[in-house]
Amino acid sequence: MDKSIILTNSLTEVEPLHQFVDSVCGEMGIDEMTMSMINLAIEELVVNVINYAYPEGTEGKIGLRAFDEAGVLYFVITDSGVAFDPTAAEDADITLSAEERKIGGLGIHLVRNIMDGMKYERTDGQNILTLNKKIPEGDPFAGLGLDE
Repeated sequence: MDKSIILTNSLTEVEPLHQFVDSVCGEMGIDEMTMSMINLAIEELVVNVINYAYPEGTEGKIGLRAFDEAGVLYFVITDSGVAFDPTAAEDADITLSAEERKIGGLGIHLVRNIMDGMKYERTDGQNILTLNKKIPEGDPFAGLGLDE
């Protein structure tokens, strides 16, 4: 499986983004809960690109490619906006209260906890963020006593 979509930096692209991720996950046989979590992680990153990568009033493109390799699902997000390496961002201190915690960082914290890996590179004026998620085999709820 190898699919791609090109989005613009507009919040109207969130729905086509969800449809793309759902399609990819459905094709890979990923369960609904994992699909929802992957969708949340990808949305968080793409919305950050939409909101912050390009100067206000400037239209920019965001590429999203999904492919699988050896039981791992990869998502590659590319844009030519302002350089930003989310892998270098500090971990959010989730032990602090909302009032004490500085603004930002929770989305990246969420992505780090949902996805199995995240790698960033800046090449030829492009941000390239590669995420991966091991494709779960079988029933993710097996052994939990939910089918009894």
